[in-house]
Amino acid sequence: MSGGLLLTLSLTLLGWGAEGQGNGRDKKEISGGAIFNLGQDRDIWRPLIDITVNLTEVRSIKSSFQLRTYDPEGVVFYGDTKKGKDWFVLSLKDGRPQMQISRKDMLVSVAGGPKLNDGKWHTLEVSNDGNFVILEVDGSNGLVVSLASKDMEEVIVGELRLALGGILIDEKKMAVQFVPHMDGCVRGGSWLNLSLPWEADVDELWPCFQNIQPGSFFPGTGLAIFNTSVFPIEELNGVNIELWGDFSQLDGTILSIRAPGQGLLFTLVANNNTKEVTFNCRDGEVCIRNTFKRLVISWQTGYIRLIRDGSRTNQIMPSNQVSQLGYLAPWREGHIAFGGLLGEGEDNIGSQFLTGCLEKIQVQQKDLDLDLALKHTAMSSHSCPA
Repeated sequence: MSGGLLLTLSLTLLGWGAEGQGNGRDKKEISGGAIFNLGQDRDIWRPLIDITVNLTEVRSIKSSFQLRTYDPEGVVFYGDTKKGKDWFVLSLKDGRPQMQISRKDMLVSVAGGPKLNDGKWHTLEVSNDGNFVILEVDGSNGLVVSLASKDMEEVIVGELRLALGGILIDEKKMAVQFVPHMDGCVRGGSWLNLSLPWEADVDELWPCFQNIQPGSFFPGTGLAIFNTSVFPIEELNGVNIELWGDFSQLDGTILSIRAPGQGLLFTLVANNNTKEVTFNCRDGEVCIRNTFKRLVISWQTGYIRLIRDGSRTNQIMPSNQVSQLGYLAPWREGHIAFGGLLGEGEDNIGSQFLTGCLEKIQVQQKDLDLDLALKHTAMSSHSCPA
């Protein structure tokens, strides 16, 4: 494989430490070798860290690192030469590795290999053999891409740009579109014998949990907001929201729903001091002891039903929204937030945030991926501390 693209593949696997220093350009310099969290808050496609090096400084063609995640989709790393004319992206799609490569007259995408989103540490190694780019997973071949072109022997000079957790080109250039946010950690990077520091735009880097379990972790500082219109409803079946987790360990606003011009419609709040979970709507409220691990909220025309742990003992509340129009309109036009109390206006900054882990969230009988939220801040979408 030609030098520029291969180096993009290999060098991008740089790890970095949690300690860094300024470089006079309002960016923090990060040394390699430590563990880091790709899920840290930032603009959706913007890399967590990046580096620009001269190709003459590269001394190796093989790199390796370890990845741990429960997230099925997102960017792991990116690299390019010629200021983005030739580029490479490694991501996960449906939990499996996916490589996309653009070079000269070629745009190649390949996906496959074992699923990596099982919460275990996996060792990935990128190398080349002639015209082949090889991705090994835990010592076995995961993906192999052949790049044969009449221009393959071209000597690439100039700079190589690398990035972790994001890309440096327009996402529309990629052959396969995907959700970029990756809730995952990388450690043990070994790359091209380079010791140059990477640069980060953040003041502090998020730590990685020592042990993880599936779920969405809310640290008490953020929430995920969706347009309710993305959840289609059928008039006869109403709206069903299902939550799994140890409710005795939750504290703060679990969910809130707001409709334009109508204020808050519903809130579900856990109070660790009183050991109660309170569901509140315009018609009143219900307080439940927090000793359950599964809650279904079923919003039907004329009533709301709360079901704990599949119990037949349900809390039923009257609703004044007895007409189909009055029932459907607020849901179709509003917002729903998980992990905080929705604020007013377009900003929806939120307050009274949740602390704790929701093991699973379903809306309309489908698992909810918080990475698809209209907005989410300061939370881990697919992992909780174990």
